[in-house]
Amino acid sequence: MSTDDASDGESDISGASDGLDGSYDPSEIEPSWQDYWIEQGVNQYDESVTDPNTLFSIDTPPPTVSGNLHMGHLYQFTLQDFVARFRRMHEETTFFPFGYDDNGIASERLTERELDIRHQEFERHVFQEKCREVCQQYEDAFTRDVQSLAVSVDWENTYKTIEPRVQRISQLSFIDLYEQGREYRQKAPAIWCPDCETAISQVEMEGAERDSHYNDIAFTHTETGEDIVIATTRPELLPACVAMFVHPDDEDNEHLVGDTARVPIFDHEVPIIADERVDMEKGTGVVMSCTFGDQTDIEWYQAHDLPLRVAIDESGTMTDLAGQYEGLSTHEAREEIVEELDEEGYLQDRRAITHDVNVHERCETDVEFLVTEQWYVKMLDKKDEYLQAGREMDWYPEKMFTRYKHWIEGLEWDWCISRQRDSGIPIPVWYCEDCGETIVADREDLPTDPLSDDPPVDACHDCGSENLRPEEDVFDTWATSSLTPLINAGWDWDAEAEEFTMDRPQLYPFDLRPQGHDIISFWLFHTIVKCYEHTGEVPFDATMINGMVLDENREAMSKSKGNVVRPEEVLDRFPVDAARYWAAGTSIGDDFPFKEQDLVTGEKLLRKLWNASKLVGHLVDETEPEEPEELAAIDEWLLAKQNAVIEDVTEKLENYEFSKARNQLRGFFWNTFCDDYLEIAKQRLNETDDPSTAYALRTAHRRFLTLFAPLLPHITEEIWQSVYAEGESIHTADWPTTTDHEADLAAGETATAVIGALRRYKSEHQLPLNAELDRVEVYGSIDGFESAISEVMHVGELDAFEEAPDVTTEIDEISLDYSQVGPKFGGKVGEFDAALESGEYELDNGTLKLAGEELDADLFEVREERTYAGEGEMVEADDLVVVVDT
Repeated sequence: MSTDDASDGESDISGASDGLDGSYDPSEIEPSWQDYWIEQGVNQYDESVTDPNTLFSIDTPPPTVSGNLHMGHLYQFTLQDFVARFRRMHEETTFFPFGYDDNGIASERLTERELDIRHQEFERHVFQEKCREVCQQYEDAFTRDVQSLAVSVDWENTYKTIEPRVQRISQLSFIDLYEQGREYRQKAPAIWCPDCETAISQVEMEGAERDSHYNDIAFTHTETGEDIVIATTRPELLPACVAMFVHPDDEDNEHLVGDTARVPIFDHEVPIIADERVDMEKGTGVVMSCTFGDQTDIEWYQAHDLPLRVAIDESGTMTDLAGQYEGLSTHEAREEIVEELDEEGYLQDRRAITHDVNVHERCETDVEFLVTEQWYVKMLDKKDEYLQAGREMDWYPEKMFTRYKHWIEGLEWDWCISRQRDSGIPIPVWYCEDCGETIVADREDLPTDPLSDDPPVDACHDCGSENLRPEEDVFDTWATSSLTPLINAGWDWDAEAEEFTMDRPQLYPFDLRPQGHDIISFWLFHTIVKCYEHTGEVPFDATMINGMVLDENREAMSKSKGNVVRPEEVLDRFPVDAARYWAAGTSIGDDFPFKEQDLVTGEKLLRKLWNASKLVGHLVDETEPEEPEELAAIDEWLLAKQNAVIEDVTEKLENYEFSKARNQLRGFFWNTFCDDYLEIAKQRLNETDDPSTAYALRTAHRRFLTLFAPLLPHITEEIWQSVYAEGESIHTADWPTTTDHEADLAAGETATAVIGALRRYKSEHQLPLNAELDRVEVYGSIDGFESAISEVMHVGELDAFEEAPDVTTEIDEISLDYSQVGPKFGGKVGEFDAALESGEYELDNGTLKLAGEELDADLFEVREERTYAGEGEMVEADDLVVVVDT
């Protein structure tokens, strides 16, 4: 029986100790173990552990549930699970919670879409209840999907960002920052989404390509009547124009400074001002400033004390300031204004362009900049502190710190945390209608909703007015999800002690924050800001940043492109463990293409592990044979080699190098254990009852199962409980440690290569494996392994030599890379072929010279053949030479 042989029949998934029966059927076995882990509480956090040095805490990202599970979820959750399973086995209590981010715009839009309603049709508390009902249905399905991926979450430790406990923490955070002076409410330009009709923060903007036009529009100098031409993509902002700007070093336009110009069509005068922020290389060198078109307009408005002209309202339609265009959308007004400019002779040129614009990442609507009253968290004054906080963490991979750094350096706005929505956590304040004083809720009353709850006072404490108005806005989603470390640690206000405390202080700061690189500026940065301000500490010791899953052409998956791969489609065809093998196949932080071949390879590994386990059980009945006083050299070598692999794989998993750990473990198991050692063991155990081999075989196999367990949890659990420990999960077993076995690893490698070469020799010559070989010469170090080779391969006389034998190396073939050679050399390719055929060429330091040309090494490949001139027949095994003399 070889390790690739598979027998018919179904696998016994009951965990019976009578061994492994039949073939491995993941469609039955995987769901069975998923249920078992949950029912038995295998992944449950031990609340009695209070020593932070003996536990590992993971701050998991709460997904927004507004659709189906996608490959990014599968990938990200699986990486987190590698960490959790490894840490549990590594003698550490592991805290691995799960949460849902179910408040905010995403939940609101989902509810509106599902129920075909609009939030404006209901009172806030009614609509919020509808949101919770819809989200609950999606979350139940999402939970089942996550469980089907074998993600070892502790389902006793879950949370939702809209639940009362979390609402209380979110409102406590607001009150604490307000009392520290880190929050303020201000009427000022804010980033606004006309579709969602709410303010958003800088982090919620992203760039999008739009087809547009550059319009060269002539303003009129009020004294001379000359044309002053500006170039703009947004002529609908003309009614909001408040100034024109030129650069102070612009020799062509500096004479205009101090004068005024008349805005075409709308006929109001604006000053012409000098400012260094003008880009002289863009457009005509003269720009109009409107309130507001972009960030620079806001800076000019503040720096030069310009008037406010609001031409666009909260819904993205034109105001009465736009005259006859009032009520039109910005895009409708743009086209009609351009048409009038052309008719009136003000439009001098119009040319099509494609350019980047700022859009709301949730709905991809072009954002506007409107003056509204919003709540802000101060950030710009502490950019250096937040940057230093990031430096105090370990980054995996290190290069991701650069993204964090660049985000902070590019910050231009404080954090706007208020939203004009219904789905969200209410901001716990009231306002005095007479004097404007802010009245904050009492901590003991939280959570509270000012729209339905009474204020904490009967009258304003400043002016005595009883006319108190509730705040209608809610928090930004990120204002709450940025508190996940504090939510999981049980942060709360102790009224008796008059201080903030934690129910689980041993968890904080968390050991790891895993997340995608796309939300470094969203979740990671905001979590650092919030937790740092509340606790004075960085909330986690390390962060593991994963990349995105792309399609096979390395393009982002999207519905519009039709290139989305659904996890359910993948898991209908492949085992979950094969998908996990795929997930471990790339370096963290890197975007990577989805390739089905990786799942095929993973499925083959499962079959190899299953069949190898059956063979081990066939060869050795005892699951824990005693170690003999002395091990044979080849057996001790295997265990010593495995020691080195255990050390390497452990270190790689500790550093989140899953791909390297997977590949090293698979290579050692497949090539060394299965292809080499198992064949040796099979022969030795079939011929003699060898206690040394029996012990080494069982010990190595048992340790392989535990090494593979974090990556391949189902099949390792099935084998473990069927063979070694019925009723005891492998995922609570100890991580393997090294033993005191020592060996010359290089010599052992050579010995197994010799055995493989001799086995191949016998096969090619149609000899039985127990056929006697009179004499074998080995050219390489096999010290201590001579008897192993002789016994296994039945060698009469075995000699080893350090020096190389009399071997001649000749060029067998030179093949050209025609895909490169053809385009580069054209018609000369025929001459190259003729020169190679006749031998009229020269190889010189990696360069091929022929037909008057020189070809670099990347354009050709040389295949060499070695011949042996001595007695006997040479058998090659990579660089090793073995000679068989019969």
